[in-house]
Amino acid sequence: MKLDILVIVAHPDDAELSCGGTIIKHTDMGYSVGIIDLTEGELGTRGTIEIRYREAEASSKILGLKIRENLKFRDGWFKDDEEHRLKIIEKIREYQPEIILTNAIDDRHPDHGRAAHLVKESAWLSGLKKIVTKNNEEVQVPWRPKHLYHFIQYNVITPDFVVDITGLAERKMNAIKAYGSQFFDPQGEKSNTFISKPEFLKVLESKIFMSGNYAHIDEAEGFTSAYKPAVKNFFDLI
Repeated sequence: MKLDILVIVAHPDDAELSCGGTIIKHTDMGYSVGIIDLTEGELGTRGTIEIRYREAEASSKILGLKIRENLKFRDGWFKDDEEHRLKIIEKIREYQPEIILTNAIDDRHPDHGRAAHLVKESAWLSGLKKIVTKNNEEVQVPWRPKHLYHFIQYNVITPDFVVDITGLAERKMNAIKAYGSQFFDPQGEKSNTFISKPEFLKVLESKIFMSGNYAHIDEAEGFTSAYKPAVKNFFDLI
């Protein structure tokens, strides 16, 4: 299956938290989008691996995903090395995305920045024909996405551009709240982590409006890029 957009993230819920509205916008428009979670989030204080899989499945339905996979890298311990890069290259070549979205280049959680670099390097190497990978014993065709963008997470980073998600904030928040074991639930487990406090969801909502502020729109999500994005003419801009 070829995808238009492939989101590759360190943990289940990274995509929902940071670019859930962008995903919903593009699946609504008919684009095919998938997520690959690198780890199972097994080091998370709350919940279990099994619960996280159920939550990811529920969230995926809200997002309108075509596929969601988990590479089962070690949460907190995965490395940016040849072994891990090759596994990501195999997935990039399998799904041949035009665009890859991935973690913030620098963030509070060390897995995020490490994943950002790992995915960026893998995306470039995926285009080299002398790197041979296989899928079901068949040699894969080299593939390099046209664009790779980093979304913004906990750390305050000025975006290179924002995606207008006006009208989609509620659906984005519903996708996030599908992870009931991780975030605040008045009927659920007592708050005992940074992200399970009720204030955390309020911060997320405020970030949507703050990102919109950059472009004088109501709701947005911000992204950075190693290469400056271009438009064909001024009228492509809103």
